[in-house]
Amino acid sequence: MVNFCRQRDLGSLTELGLDDCIHHTRLMVREMQNALRLVYYTPAETRAAGFIEAEHFGVRFPQRLGHLELTGVSQRWLRELLWDYLADALRSPKRPRSKSPLDQVRRACLELSAFLEVDAPAGGHDPTLLREEHMRRFVADQQHRERHSLPALAVKRADGKPSAVTEVARRLLFNNTRRLLRWALESGEDQRLGLDRAFITAMPAAGIQRRARSPFSDQAARALADEANLRQLETYDPVDQGMRDIWETILLTGRRCGEVLKLRLGCLGRYGGLAMLWHDQTKVGNYDQAIRIPERLYERLVERQRKTVARFEARHGHSPATQERARMALFPSRMRNPNGEAAVSYAWFHRGFGQWIEQLDLPHVVPHQAGHTLATNLLRHGATLSHIHRYLGQVSDPMAEHYVHLSHSDLEDVLNHVWVAGPGAPNPGALLSGTTTSGAITPMTREQALALAVDLSRRSTPAEGGFCTFQPVVDGGACPWNLDCHNCDKFVLSGADLLYWRRKRDRRARPRRRHRRLPAPGLRAHRPRHRRP
Repeated sequence: MVNFCRQRDLGSLTELGLDDCIHHTRLMVREMQNALRLVYYTPAETRAAGFIEAEHFGVRFPQRLGHLELTGVSQRWLRELLWDYLADALRSPKRPRSKSPLDQVRRACLELSAFLEVDAPAGGHDPTLLREEHMRRFVADQQHRERHSLPALAVKRADGKPSAVTEVARRLLFNNTRRLLRWALESGEDQRLGLDRAFITAMPAAGIQRRARSPFSDQAARALADEANLRQLETYDPVDQGMRDIWETILLTGRRCGEVLKLRLGCLGRYGGLAMLWHDQTKVGNYDQAIRIPERLYERLVERQRKTVARFEARHGHSPATQERARMALFPSRMRNPNGEAAVSYAWFHRGFGQWIEQLDLPHVVPHQAGHTLATNLLRHGATLSHIHRYLGQVSDPMAEHYVHLSHSDLEDVLNHVWVAGPGAPNPGALLSGTTTSGAITPMTREQALALAVDLSRRSTPAEGGFCTFQPVVDGGACPWNLDCHNCDKFVLSGADLLYWRRKRDRRARPRRRHRRLPAPGLRAHRPRHRRP
């Protein structure tokens, strides 16, 4: 690298173009230039130079550089407006946790800039000349490209080829362009630039389309857990950084991929003889959560701990101290990570996992589908949505419903899984069958549940929230207790009724937030009191 700079008589590494360097020199120069830019440029100078540095605002993204190149936006007013928007986002208390939201706005501006350059008057360099019809044509052009799978005007992939305009890409472009222009409207930048209000409001909102991941099919689940196929996965991890261990943990526990990648070295333990895994559910703000794991997975992760510690000892010549162990990752990265504190990246895992899926000749699957598969299996075996959302670390029961996929036949299996005594019985909630002579409860098979359902259908009549088994009433007589079913020991519940009443009970127990204005001080004493049933 030094000889390369001497031959070109350069005064600084900032003058060296990366395209002229060979691979290893390019890696060194890029890292040095990223550090030098923070010293050579002030934030105001980066605005004029056409880039922004997140570290100028005290923000450092995990495993990503904070440099965003904006020179691809040819219109000076649009590039400076983009810089101001990104700077405001980095200064905000709710600043983005990753670089992706900022990069999406940049890509949207690149596409808008390329369209204005060829369609707008004066190439879009004069914002006072832009009108509503220019934005309408931009919207129509993007929809046309999406419909016919045409390449984008300016956005490129990592390999340099034009990126195709898909439905997701078009939605991201519309939403981020609208967000930027609306920010200009709220901050008053539109008046300073002389930008027509109709040009801003003509950009539509694409909305958010959330499609739930489907669970693994039986064929895919067997292939992804097959021992021979798992050994093939190890071939995509030549230095044994733990790709197979990561995938088996995701598959058996249903955790998010990021939660498994960021496991610390001391994440394992036995409590009461049970193998437990400790992890952070950062998406929902739950830290140090413990779940029970199978013994086979526990032994595999213990072996991964041993390998991680052995590599530390081989590098440093001593065992990690207690404080060093607390900071070490279970799956440490090999890149610029001497102390083993940084974990492997999602890009590294997804690259090897994707190549493995292509080799298995399976339909498109992603690791996150393991959580959907586990949630569906839990519900099929009698777990409630509250259990699922608590185990998988979801925000609420509606979020857990997003992970549950059941057909009508599967739902019938769950609802017919249990028959219990009603609230007026001596033992409310007790199973009517499925117990052994010792009193231990055993799960009912599908055949037993269907037989009980047929039997109850002959000896019972439907009532509100359950079934009445009092034979005179079943034969058509009048109820001697005046239809007081909920206090009658002849009243039974099906699995569907039990789930319904449990859900009602959980909803009543959950505190509700009431966003309403308080009455005047003189009227507070006369406010009616609402009693919970």
